[in-house]
Amino acid sequence: MQATAVTLRGPKKLGLSQLEVTPPQADDVVVKVAHSGISTGTEKLFWTGEMPPFPGMGYPLVPGYEASGEVVEAGPETHFKAGDHVFVPGANCYEGAFGLFGGASSLLVSAADRIIKIDPSHGPEGALLALAATARHAIAGPGNTLPDLIVGHGVLGRLLARLTVAAGGSAPTVWEIDPSRHSGANGYAVTTPDDDDRNDYSCIYDASGSAAVLPQLIGRIAKGGEIVLAGFYSDPISFAFPPAFMKEARFRVAAEWTPDDLSATRALVDEGALSLNGLITHTANAADAAQAYQTAFTDTTCLKMVLDWKGYA
Repeated sequence: MQATAVTLRGPKKLGLSQLEVTPPQADDVVVKVAHSGISTGTEKLFWTGEMPPFPGMGYPLVPGYEASGEVVEAGPETHFKAGDHVFVPGANCYEGAFGLFGGASSLLVSAADRIIKIDPSHGPEGALLALAATARHAIAGPGNTLPDLIVGHGVLGRLLARLTVAAGGSAPTVWEIDPSRHSGANGYAVTTPDDDDRNDYSCIYDASGSAAVLPQLIGRIAKGGEIVLAGFYSDPISFAFPPAFMKEARFRVAAEWTPDDLSATRALVDEGALSLNGLITHTANAADAAQAYQTAFTDTTCLKMVLDWKGYA
């Protein structure tokens, strides 16, 4: 089998390629991709060449860990069938290209235990499930505290705020320095750091991915407060010790979502407790992938870019 896939051959060297796809095994499914999302975190770092060493990385690389589509073939040891609509968090199924992510492709092969069935009515928003599960993983878990301040009103920040409200928490404050991203808040307030004089936040979630903001956040927590690093950071994280010492600051790193997070998030979306509406601001045909990736990474008005794979086999 062959697939048309987005391929990064080096920093800012991106285009479509025809790649051989590994034959499916008894516990695999073959998925015809309908939509794939572009991550402005880790994928941007691969695009710029700034990604720190990471297991499984290298060029050429098929990006994309947010894909939704239709099962066209299911192995006998799976519980899927042709016609099922599924979310796929990427795939490593290509000859001659790394599949560390591997979801930005017209066709892919994935182990059945990595994918999850979704309602086809979600349309392009079905590709957002992994990002929503990432936000859920940061918030959920024994002893985890809901945020009263979220830094960044991009897609991850919005999902964190929506999940906080859905969980019955107090409406969080959200910091955003880009005026174009202040809209879209529902049930919580968006402001700038300069317009917020509060310095007793009990739990701050940083969704900015900027290590430079950390010293500022230490000054804004209450004594014994917690800072949760929910983004992905390419720069070393450092801060002056005395302010953190005086605040008895606590730090937590939010890791990758788990299958349980994915299932729980799907349930929240299906039940209407979590909305994915309004997060996709840009859509492009897969044929225009090179321009779409550049827009996603350089245009601050682009919250989420999704590729439409209609017309590709």
